Amino acid sequence: MSFPSGGSAVRVLYGSETGNAEHVAHTLVALAKERGVDVTLSTLDDITPDALSKESCVLVICSTTGDGDMPWNADRFWDAMSADGAPRLDALRFAVLGLGDTGYFDFCQAAINWDTRFAELGAERLLELRKCDYEYEDDAALWTGEILDVVASATPSESLDATPATHGDWSRHRPYDATILRNRPLTEKGSLKEVRHLGLSVEGLTYQPGDSLGIVPSNAPQLVDAFLTHLQVSDDELRETLTTEYEISRPSRELVEEIGRRAEDTEIIALLTGSDRRALHEFLWARDILDLLRYATKPPLTAPELLGLLRPLAHRSYSISSSPLVAPDRIDLAVATLRYRAEGRDRGGVCSTHLADRLTEGDVAKVFLVPNDTFRPPTDDAVSMIMIGPGTGVAPFRSFLQERRARGAAGRNWLFFGGRHRRCDFLYGDELLDMHIDGLLTRLDLAFSRDTPEKIYVQHRMREQGKQLYEWLADGAHLYVCGDMVSMAGDVDIALHEIVAEHGGLSADEATAFVDDLRKSHRYVRDVY
Repeated sequence: MSFPSGGSAVRVLYGSETGNAEHVAHTLVALAKERGVDVTLSTLDDITPDALSKESCVLVICSTTGDGDMPWNADRFWDAMSADGAPRLDALRFAVLGLGDTGYFDFCQAAINWDTRFAELGAERLLELRKCDYEYEDDAALWTGEILDVVASATPSESLDATPATHGDWSRHRPYDATILRNRPLTEKGSLKEVRHLGLSVEGLTYQPGDSLGIVPSNAPQLVDAFLTHLQVSDDELRETLTTEYEISRPSRELVEEIGRRAEDTEIIALLTGSDRRALHEFLWARDILDLLRYATKPPLTAPELLGLLRPLAHRSYSISSSPLVAPDRIDLAVATLRYRAEGRDRGGVCSTHLADRLTEGDVAKVFLVPNDTFRPPTDDAVSMIMIGPGTGVAPFRSFLQERRARGAAGRNWLFFGGRHRRCDFLYGDELLDMHIDGLLTRLDLAFSRDTPEKIYVQHRMREQGKQLYEWLADGAHLYVCGDMVSMAGDVDIALHEIVAEHGGLSADEATAFVDDLRKSHRYVRDVY
C-alpha cells in the first residue's frame, strides 16, 4: 500500500527521553520533505486522541525508559490512548520504530505498546514493528528508507540515501579525536562521590547548550585480564577485542538465557530462565558478566561462544557544562566516577573510570555530539529560567548560565542545587556563588542533605520557596530538571504539582492541567538519566 508521490499528509510522532528518537524523527522528516511528502512533526504528547483519529498516516518513533515505560513526552498521550474510551482508528495507517537496549528485559516495550494499541483500535500497519538495539543508527536508517518508499512511492534505490544525519560528520562509528585539556576533581577530600571536571579540545565540532557529548570508552585492563583468566586463554588479539569492541560488564538477554541453560544450580536456572523479571533485575544489579560466567559449568562457554553473545561496546553520554559562546573550541563535562565493591571484587563504571583512571591531560578521547533540541535555554532572552540540578545535574545549567551571560540576557535565573555536604560536594560552587553575587543568578537555593539533622533535598527547597516559584511560572518562566531519573525527577514533579495547587489555589486536577500545559508548551522539560 502506498501514497501518491508528493501527496498525502504524514504525521511523525516521537517519544524521546535522551534525544535519540527525536534525532531519528528529525532525520525522517527532513528526508520526507526532500521527497516532496507533506509531513509534520511533534512529540506524542502534543497530539490528542481525537486529533489522532482524524489523521490518515502516522509514523511513531519511540524509545523506552525505566522498566518498560513510556518516555516523559509520551506518557500522557499513552494514558489517554490506553484508556477504554480511546477513539477508533479505522482510517489510520501507521508504522512504529522502537529504540531500546537489549541489556534490559523490557526491550522496546513502549514501541511494542504503541504498535499493539494502534492495531487494537483498528489502524492498519504500513510496516511491521521495527526494534532497534542500542547501536540504532543503521537499523533506523534502513527503516527510514523503507517507510519513505511506502509513503512517497519512491524506488528502492532512493532509500539508500536515508542515512542518519551526523554533526560535523562525526558519529559513534566515526568519532572525533578530542585532546584532554583538563582532568581534575570537582569534589573535595571527604566526599563519598568522585566527580571530575574535564575540558576537551573540539575545534570544528559545533554544539549548543543542552547537548551531550558521547564518549567511546575502553574496558578496564583488570577486567579484561580476569576474563582471559576465566576463559583460560592468553591471546593478544582477543585481549584487544575484549578491550575495545564488546560490553564485558552488563550482560545481554541472550547471554543471561544461555548461562541459565548451562547452570547446574536449580535456583539460578529458575532465576535466569524464569518470568520473574523483578527478581532477575535485582539479582543482576550488582553482578557483571564475569560473575554470571561462573554459573555456566555444563559445559563452560568457550571464547568464540562468548563473543557471539556479547553486545557491542556502547558509548556513554554526558551533559555538556560549557557554552560555545564562551568556549567555541572546547567542551566541558562534569563526570561522576562510579566505583563500588560487590561479590568480593572492586567494580567501576566503564566510561567514568576510563576517563578518570586511563586518560590524562594530553591524551585523546574518542567523542561525538549527541544533540538534544528539546533541552535548550529560552530563545527569548527576557524569559526567566528555573533550573533544578542536584549533583552532576548542574552541568547543563552551567552551560545555560554561561550562554545567557554571553548573550546579555535580561531574564531572571534561579538555580536549585543539591549534594551531600557543602564543604566537599558543591560542584562548581565558587562559580555559582560568583554568578549569584554579580546578579546573573537571581536566586540560588542549596540543599546539602547531610549537613542538616533531617535530610534536605531540592524538592524540599522548592516547597519552601513555593509561593515565589509559582509566581515565576505564572509569569512565564521556563522550568528545567536535570539529574537522577529514578527518584529525584519524580520527587521534583510531585513537589511541583503540590506547589501549583497550594499557591495557585487550584484543585489537584487543575494543578495537573497547569503542569500539563507547561509540558505542552515546552516550558517544563527534563534531561534525566
